[in-house]
Amino acid sequence: MKTFDEMKQETDVPVVITDHQGFVTYVNDCFTSVFGWSTDEIKNQLITVIIPEGFHAPHHLGFSRFLTTEKSTILNHPVRLVGITKDGRKIEAEHLIMAQKHQGEWLFLARLRPLNP
Repeated sequence: MKTFDEMKQETDVPVVITDHQGFVTYVNDCFTSVFGWSTDEIKNQLITVIIPEGFHAPHHLGFSRFLTTEKSTILNHPVRLVGITKDGRKIEAEHLIMAQKHQGEWLFLARLRPLNP
């Protein structure tokens, strides 16, 4: 499996990184072209801005559970999920989510390979 830094450098698949509170800290150019947000628009937004509203509660539950237990059933495994573009379109994508501690805080990287481009 690729490392966090290797995945961050990918250019052919949308990549987004959030901090331990769920705020977007990084997106690559592919993310901006597929999802429609500029880097400045999406940076510092909560990641839920690209998650369908019906999945916000399960996302928050899983996120807080991981931060408490540091155990997850979805990290490092491809998962089919739907993302929301800036203009409200739904994009089904294979999400590969990784977590890594940096200076004592968790960072989360998601590689979002669209399945219906």
